[in-house]
Amino acid sequence: MRCMRGLIVAVSLACGATAWAKLPPPSPEAKAKAEEAAAKGKWADKVAAYQLCQTQDKVAAFYYAQAKEQGKATQPPVPTPPCVNPGPYVAAQSDAAAPAAAAQK
Repeated sequence: MRCMRGLIVAVSLACGATAWAKLPPPSPEAKAKAEEAAAKGKWADKVAAYQLCQTQDKVAAFYYAQAKEQGKATQPPVPTPPCVNPGPYVAAQSDAAAPAAAAQK
């Protein structure tokens, strides 16, 4: 048992030392790829918000139409900002990618 406990401690210390090792800084290509992924994620969030806005408008319109059809009294809807379509995704041209693209031609 004592030997096993010592082995566990030794392995834990060895693994802990490797966890403290510093990674090299990312290359410009890796940075550009990460920025592109972040931009695409922000655009996807805008698209999701737009789709949610449209769906909420449809549900509210259906509710008011159904309530009017049944003769129920409804309060006027709360004014909300209009849904804004984010448009198609357009990749931003970064400074690091421009020389690389020119070198490939």
